[in-house]
Amino acid sequence: MSCVLVPFAHFQDLELARDFLSPRRRQGSAAGGKESGKSTSWEDGGWGAWDEAELQEPEEEESNSKNQRNYWLQDCVLSLSPTNDLMVIANEQKAVFLVPKWKHSDKGKEEMQYAVGWSGSLNVEEGECVSSVLCVPLASQKRSSTGRPDWTCIVVGFTSGYVRFYTESGVLLLAQLLNEDPVLQLKCRTYEIPRHPGVTEQNEELSILYPAAIVTIDGFSLFQSLRACRNQVARAAASGNENVQPPPLAYKKWGLQDVDMIVDHASIGIMTLCPFDQMKTASNIGGYNAAIKNSPPAMSQYVTVGANPFTGFFFALEGSSQPLLSHVALAVASKLTSALFNAASGWLGWKSKHEEEPVQKQKPKVEPATPLAVRFGLPDSRRHGERICLSPCNTLAAVTDEFGRVILLDVTRGLAVRMWKGYRDAEVGWIQTVEDLQERETEKMDSSPFGNAQGPSRVAQFLVIYAPRRGILEVWSTQQGPRVGAFNVGKYCRLLYPGYKIMGLNNVTSQGWQPQTYQICLVDPVSGSVKTVHVPFHLSLSDKKSERAKDMHLVKKLNALLKAKTSDPDLIEAEAKELILDIKYPATKKQALESILTSERVPLSSLTNITQTLMDNLKKQELECVDEGLLQFCANKLKLLHLYELVSKLNSQSIQKETSPSDNDLAKLLRLEEKDFHRLETLLENYKKENTQTTTQLTDEKDDVLSVKMFLEYLEYEKDVITVKNMEDGEYVALGSFFFWKCLCGESSTEEMCHALESAGFSPQTLLSLLLNLWLSKEKDILDKPDSVSCLHTMLSLLSKMKVAIEESWDTQSVSPWWQQMRSACLQSQSSAAALLSAHVGHSVTTEIIRSVTQKKFSQIIVGSDTESWEALSLDTEYWKLLLKQLEDCLILQTLLHSKVTKRTKRVSSLQTEPLGRLSVKKLLEAGKGGIADTVAKWVFRQGFSPIILNVAQYKNTADSTEESVEMHNNLFLEEPEAATGLERILELLQVAYQQFPCSLEVDVLHAHCSWECVVQWNKDPEEACFLNRSIDHLRCIINAHIQHGIALMMWSTFLVKRLSSATYLMDKDVGMSDTAMTAFLACCSELLQTLLEADVSSDETQAPVLDTEDAWVAVEGPVSIVELALEQKRIHYPLVEHQFVLCTLLYAIMRLSLKGVKPLSLFDSKGKNAFFKDLTSIQLLPSGDMDPEVLSIRQQFLLKVVSAAVQTLCSSQKDREVSEEDYFPFEKGKNWPTLAADLAQYLQISEDLVRRHYVCELYSYGMDHLGEEAFLQVADKEVLASQLLMLAGQRLAFALLHGQIKDGMELLTRLPPTLSTWLKAMDPQEIQNVDVPIATTARLVGKVIEHLPENHGQYNLALNLIEAVEAIPA
Repeated sequence: MSCVLVPFAHFQDLELARDFLSPRRRQGSAAGGKESGKSTSWEDGGWGAWDEAELQEPEEEESNSKNQRNYWLQDCVLSLSPTNDLMVIANEQKAVFLVPKWKHSDKGKEEMQYAVGWSGSLNVEEGECVSSVLCVPLASQKRSSTGRPDWTCIVVGFTSGYVRFYTESGVLLLAQLLNEDPVLQLKCRTYEIPRHPGVTEQNEELSILYPAAIVTIDGFSLFQSLRACRNQVARAAASGNENVQPPPLAYKKWGLQDVDMIVDHASIGIMTLCPFDQMKTASNIGGYNAAIKNSPPAMSQYVTVGANPFTGFFFALEGSSQPLLSHVALAVASKLTSALFNAASGWLGWKSKHEEEPVQKQKPKVEPATPLAVRFGLPDSRRHGERICLSPCNTLAAVTDEFGRVILLDVTRGLAVRMWKGYRDAEVGWIQTVEDLQERETEKMDSSPFGNAQGPSRVAQFLVIYAPRRGILEVWSTQQGPRVGAFNVGKYCRLLYPGYKIMGLNNVTSQGWQPQTYQICLVDPVSGSVKTVHVPFHLSLSDKKSERAKDMHLVKKLNALLKAKTSDPDLIEAEAKELILDIKYPATKKQALESILTSERVPLSSLTNITQTLMDNLKKQELECVDEGLLQFCANKLKLLHLYELVSKLNSQSIQKETSPSDNDLAKLLRLEEKDFHRLETLLENYKKENTQTTTQLTDEKDDVLSVKMFLEYLEYEKDVITVKNMEDGEYVALGSFFFWKCLCGESSTEEMCHALESAGFSPQTLLSLLLNLWLSKEKDILDKPDSVSCLHTMLSLLSKMKVAIEESWDTQSVSPWWQQMRSACLQSQSSAAALLSAHVGHSVTTEIIRSVTQKKFSQIIVGSDTESWEALSLDTEYWKLLLKQLEDCLILQTLLHSKVTKRTKRVSSLQTEPLGRLSVKKLLEAGKGGIADTVAKWVFRQGFSPIILNVAQYKNTADSTEESVEMHNNLFLEEPEAATGLERILELLQVAYQQFPCSLEVDVLHAHCSWECVVQWNKDPEEACFLNRSIDHLRCIINAHIQHGIALMMWSTFLVKRLSSATYLMDKDVGMSDTAMTAFLACCSELLQTLLEADVSSDETQAPVLDTEDAWVAVEGPVSIVELALEQKRIHYPLVEHQFVLCTLLYAIMRLSLKGVKPLSLFDSKGKNAFFKDLTSIQLLPSGDMDPEVLSIRQQFLLKVVSAAVQTLCSSQKDREVSEEDYFPFEKGKNWPTLAADLAQYLQISEDLVRRHYVCELYSYGMDHLGEEAFLQVADKEVLASQLLMLAGQRLAFALLHGQIKDGMELLTRLPPTLSTWLKAMDPQEIQNVDVPIATTARLVGKVIEHLPENHGQYNLALNLIEAVEAIPA
């Protein structure tokens, strides 16, 4: 365990922050840095010595421009909260606040990423820039707090002298001008529990360094003020009142004298002199007779770095005595009246950045500083200090200077104790590590002066130095220790060391807190990562006497040996033995042995030899010195290695393969009748044909090969028993394959293998589990090897005869856990064929054992009788029979699901290509009563079968090959007639499934599930209108009206009503469906409601069905089936459904016939509108009585529009080819729009005859007189129709005479009676759609008119004149 550099967070978009803070560096993005966290290793020459030259410096960057882009972070001011919840990067006036978020990285792992939470400019006064930043987390005052801070305050120092405090969202809380010089540095100290009774307890404080002054703000006062300000900001934001004064702040201000220049400082805290130093100082000042006080004075110590002196030590007298813990609050209160404390004056208004006052009226009053002379220092006139960093225990400080040195100071004695050279522009920090008492080296009792071998935990301090010029991060043990870690990290990083934790804690509140804070971190802008350093405590003991450090070195050396490209295994074995015996600690020895055992490069013989050598070495040692755990570990691993060797040997010994058993032998072995065995063969053959999906195979080249490493990983040996660890399925199969596959193939001795495994310590239950997992996963291979069944029978018999396999108390009336384990495995398996075969074998072996047990029990009673002819009954055999029936059913169903049409010509939806999951008995038992039908329905949907195929398979037994059945067979694929390849095979499999599941796959139940499946899939993609159409087809095929009613009602309320409601209200707008899909949807809605109405009528005459379940599946549990839910539905309110049906039909007509400008809801009054889209089982107030004439007028116009559009469509189709009226309407499934319009007229209170008359007129208008004559017969008021048709005949004749259809038309016109000629001239032929009609056809029309006009009719004479005129015109 060595020093490691661990990344704990990444930046989401650091370039964004760079471009905001340093726009001039924007060109191009930072190049990805190569980072290698290479840690150095021990030198062979001597412990504790490090080779400084072994770390190579990182490669130089390609170009200066790239360097400049990467150096941007060096120009910025950085601060990261010690609790990792906020990072601030500032440059000049701008700042970016980054907050952590847990997100998935590119590799899919969850990691912490810093994202920009706030960005903006912080400057208030013109020209001021940010010079220093601190992120200070503030403790929560709640009792239930878990150790996380309540919030984080950002403290910012400016070149104008101002110190401002912000929230995480950039809201200014308060601003303070304490000195008019620029702020050089901000530092913070938080509360730490003293480690020893003699250590002075330090108060919290914030210290601010100016060029010639230090200001310290008391932490308690600051904490209370910041909390109050934040609360007031929240209240002011809520109420809008911004004139609340924040509370005053207490601070001390010291003017530092006798120093040329100060650039950084460290506040050491309150210190007291020991009595000797106190007396020495008094003697030096006052001479021999000087008197001293009983209690030494308390002083605040400050250390500065700069020039003349290079480091200066200042001491500020605190008072007469050090305050006691019980008087802390009182002491803090009394400080407010002290001359050294001043109420903070000159508060600025605290507002958000955008609301700050643009003009500063006047600068606040600045209090004078109390003079403080330098007591002593390190006077080095040429040396200029740059940074000082105080250690966590306040006893040491690291100082950097312009000469590239790092100097270690003892701040208590004021001495430089160590110096490092070659670290120009270095950044430093500290790591404090606490010893884990469990890892401490055991010391003898008599050597401990306290009588306790352990004592309190020791603390070690390590100095971390980042040298950017060399791109190296080093960790040194202090004070005089060696380098314990080094990492190549690149030249553009920043090292952050806060030196504080959470503010607001004290000796009471900090007891229960364990805040998660980091000590040091490295920000790398190239890789965009934030890293921290972990240093184990034992590295502080890295001297020549440290056994642990030596052991760790040996482990490293061993790992290097195992990775080396040495091909000689004997050499590796010899060196490994030497190294492992040299290691002293048992835990490290175990770690080393584990490394060897998990290496894939060490052969089995070497592993055995090394383990044996270590074990022998341990046995030679004195008994009290031997670690029992390590000895046992060696013994256990050795036994596993011997077992591996034995199994490999047995697998390599090939035996004489027996001849494959005949069918009769197998039938006898499985105790099956000949016909039952042939049925089993047929089922398996069908399954093999259809099961084209490849089963999961192991990736190993050979099934019986398993590496020693994996073997040891999979198994555990404890107390003479071998157990298998929790593993993935593939690993479990690999282990089983190593033990049993050669035996199952008949290539290895089953008896010897079982005996070897039993002797090794395997329980029979574990072996059975491994065997069954292997068998069930190798289904494809097993079906190709019939003799594997007899091998399985042999092996199962041997395992069953082992001790503790079957308990001695087992009898025929109880269930054996042994057989239950096997049945459970078959029950859960998705390999139906393999599970069925293993269940037959299990049943056969169970019967044999029961027979032998029963024979022993009843041997005295039945002496001499023939025992071969009878079978002993037992509970286990009954369970086997039930399972065999279930597995057979499952196999038949799985075979059906694997079958598919070989040729699909039409486009297939992605929903139809989703794979069906494999079945198991357990799945079917948990799927509820409708599970089997639901599974088949999913398969039917994916195959795209027409509903008729299900009926053909159902009735195939009764109608073998009549002409009707042949015709149905040819029309099975209504959508794709050419896709019938392999259909005969599918029909056979369906027929077998129907015979196997007479209740679960009853034709109505199956159609109900298919209908539901299709509508569910349509709901996923409404553009696939064929799915909804198919759903309605299945619904129409349901014979029982009760089921049909329930399914239709559920489909309506679950999937259709909301979409229909949207379509109605947004008829002219986009409702997420194309026009084609919408038209089909409305047609299906109309069809569904019509089906619902018919089912409601029919259900009065039929009884509700009784839903049965096959005997083998009565134990099913799970969701209620669709059919059961359908039968629970309430009866519909017939008039309401009829009302809704009318709306659907109207909407369908509008879409199908492309009627423009029609608002469907305008055809109904308010009662009618309110009744739409309500629950169809509820009683609603429907329109009754006389309707508003305006509504009736709109309805009439609409129906006439429908008829006109329908005739126009009919006419356009007839121009292409001659079709009858019935042929035109196949897409509506028999709907005839004119007839439908007449039916709707009755419901809409419009005269049906009016609609029919309009239809006839439209047909004649389009010149389709033959259809008009047929439709004429349906009109009741033929007199009115005749009058309308007379006008139409006149328009035709007027066109013929006046527009040149007939030669000499005008001459003929003059011969006509004046009344007729005047009437004809008044006619407008443009009112009719087709004027190009033969005169003979018009003559027939006039004849029909005269036939139906009474003689006393006003236009009768006109009609007579017209017929004469028509007859006079030559054809």
